Amino acid sequence: MKALNSIACVFLSIFLLQADAPSIAAEPTATPREVMEKVREAAAFLQSAGAAGLSQFMDSNGRWVWKDTYVWVLKCDDMTDAAHPLKPILVGKNLAGIKDVRGNYFFVQFCESAKKPAGGWVEYWWPKVGETVPSRKIAYVLAVPGTPYQVAAGIYDEGIPLEELEEMLK
Repeated sequence: MKALNSIACVFLSIFLLQADAPSIAAEPTATPREVMEKVREAAAFLQSAGAAGLSQFMDSNGRWVWKDTYVWVLKCDDMTDAAHPLKPILVGKNLAGIKDVRGNYFFVQFCESAKKPAGGWVEYWWPKVGETVPSRKIAYVLAVPGTPYQVAAGIYDEGIPLEELEEMLK
């Protein structure tokens, strides 16, 4: 059984390494500030809408997909995605064992960062759309008060230090 779980984790990792939807590849680049604003807006929406609002985060042409990024919804108590606009197949899958090329269990890091009062930023290494070589990606993750959910969005950025991103949260 353990070997089967390992094989499933490898196949899921390979699937995740495939490029995100090419429809967002040619869009202008979102900024960290825009990511924070959109994630906070998403948290407020989901806090009000509850589980009934999850379907809006599944729409690849909806309000939670903009420029070159998107908001997705996590459910950290069972380490799954609760909604994902570009990869709906991930919904309900346990992602705790997924790691980047540097060995970071970034889904676990998302959940840890979401526990902070203002949320937090996570750095991980993932291929850009249409590429196979991983690049630095940063994601902002925030808990949705009164729900079992966390919301996140990420961008590729080689230059902004995590410390500077965390300062933006103050």
